[in-house]
Amino acid sequence: MDVILSNIGRRFNREWIFEGIDHTFESGQSYAILGHNGSGKSTLLQVIAGSLTPSSGTIAYMQGDTPVDIESVYQNVSIAAPYLELIEEFSLTELLDFHFRFKRPLDQLTTKQIISLLGLERSSSKPLKYFSSGMKQRTKLALALCSDTSLVLLDEPASNLDMAGTAWYKDIVGQFGKGRTLIVCSNQDFEYDFCDHQLKITDYKKTQ
Repeated sequence: MDVILSNIGRRFNREWIFEGIDHTFESGQSYAILGHNGSGKSTLLQVIAGSLTPSSGTIAYMQGDTPVDIESVYQNVSIAAPYLELIEEFSLTELLDFHFRFKRPLDQLTTKQIISLLGLERSSSKPLKYFSSGMKQRTKLALALCSDTSLVLLDEPASNLDMAGTAWYKDIVGQFGKGRTLIVCSNQDFEYDFCDHQLKITDYKKTQ
């Protein structure tokens, strides 16, 4: 799915977080949105996801030559971010079964296969409230990357992951991120060094 930003800006109260973004995220390409903490990366990602409206400009979504209605965009988008919560009363199996009532699994993956991919077979019946922060982050990434969506948004994807978890992240994004529009928000190069293109949020800060 192509995502076309035309003069996009977002402000908080009277302060512009960013403005004047003209950019097209093309289908099948991978992008890194770069900037320091608090620069507006996550805000831009939420605008792209359709969960925040821009303060200025327009955003359009295209599947080939066909526009995607804004109310249907969510069906084509999956996202993993530190600020998104999991349903912690659910077990891992229950969470996956619940999630895939709303999203199709990629490549017809089964719940058992995704749990195996996570390496969490022994924790499949454990409530998520007992998961470590790293286990929760792996789960968020698997939900995003194993959903059959054409647009995948990852915000600080290696948050709470140790070295083994980071290697796992690189493997799963390499396996399931290809052929989709993939956007990674980060300020750590190992999280996005595979991306084809970069967009620096600081290029769109209001100058006095």
